[in-house]
Amino acid sequence: MRKKEENLEQTLEPAEKVPSEMTEVEEVVKKTQAREPRLRNRKRRKVSFLTIEKIDRVDYKDVQLLKRFLNDQGKILPARNTGNTAKQQRMISRAIRRAREMALLPFDGLETGGGEYSYARRSRSRARQEPREESQ
Repeated sequence: MRKKEENLEQTLEPAEKVPSEMTEVEEVVKKTQAREPRLRNRKRRKVSFLTIEKIDRVDYKDVQLLKRFLNDQGKILPARNTGNTAKQQRMISRAIRRAREMALLPFDGLETGGGEYSYARRSRSRARQEPREESQ
């Protein structure tokens, strides 16, 4: 019996006041309570691969690791995509630049052949653009 009475008391809430009867403080409190859910929708910060694997230093010779931080065009991915800290991002970009100089990584795209920037495709498009000779 007591449990039923307690449940009834919990479900019954005092009726809301009419806006004219609310004090200024109550209005401000009500407005701030309405804004709270917006703050909860923030995305969690990504955690870097280097942090997860506990890698303190990145070597330019570790090509497989460096490829994780390049897109298909060979560009270095930004820290907001990878979750790297500023220090990690500097370390990664320095290692990638060194690997490119040593010809371990390409300067342009990672995909070879058939890509948007391949030479074969360019030559085919040029052949189409050349004017045809008319036979007489």
